[in-house]
Amino acid sequence: MTSSADKLPALAQCAHRIRRYALRMGEVQGQGYIGQALGWADVLAAAYGHALNFKPEDPEWEGRDRFLLSHGHYAIAHYAALIEAKIIPEEELETYGSDDSRLPMSGMATYTPGMEMSGGSLGQGLVIGVGMALGLKQKQNPAFVYNSMSDGELDEGSTWEAAMSAAHHQLDNLICLVDINNQQADGPSSKVLGFEPLADKWLAFGWHVQRIDGNDLAAVHAAFDTARNLKEAKPRVILFNTLMGKGVPFLETRDKNHFIRVDPPEWQQALAILDQNAPEGAAA
Repeated sequence: MTSSADKLPALAQCAHRIRRYALRMGEVQGQGYIGQALGWADVLAAAYGHALNFKPEDPEWEGRDRFLLSHGHYAIAHYAALIEAKIIPEEELETYGSDDSRLPMSGMATYTPGMEMSGGSLGQGLVIGVGMALGLKQKQNPAFVYNSMSDGELDEGSTWEAAMSAAHHQLDNLICLVDINNQQADGPSSKVLGFEPLADKWLAFGWHVQRIDGNDLAAVHAAFDTARNLKEAKPRVILFNTLMGKGVPFLETRDKNHFIRVDPPEWQQALAILDQNAPEGAAA
């Protein structure tokens, strides 16, 4: 049996490649939600490299865990994870955002294998996740539903209605993943609409709550295991504090305007910096 410590080097390599794939797609279009992709890569690596049950050759396998991308503007990050998971061929990243591509700039379930919902209208993912989790219960399907969402979606009433409903129905097959990077389109999330004390709010709604550093792979790995193996009949949420632009210092410190501007020469500079600090065994 493989220990957590044994898996961490492979997950670090996975996170590195996810960041590289996202940057390469961003370079294709000259733009993209790169700050979010770099910050969320460790969570996606642990999800697709460890926690999720799926078959790359059969993305619609009935026994799969469902991964919902509620924050549809994170599509570039999700595509990178789907490439790493071998659900989408790597060569398709060159088509990102192009006409007739299976990789549009916002997540569309009708186009992309492994994309369970069309996201972008924020606050919808957890609602859909509750419905999916209820449906799986009815079918006695043991699969989990993971809902990936942004801290900006905490502004939405539908999110909290879904949270209350999930606890009422004791949906222990539902795991919510919240990216707390404190940035949304209108500015810092905490200033647009204050959401602290966030862990206390989820606890009050009847959820099992963990709050961790979302760029600490060991902590992320352990949090997924805790959420999945919990014996209590309640939904679970993991609150991930992340750093936008993680892994590329000049993007980490850039003004966080939700949509980070990257000049043409900087794409290759960012890739070079990533590769200079690549974990051992991570192929470019």
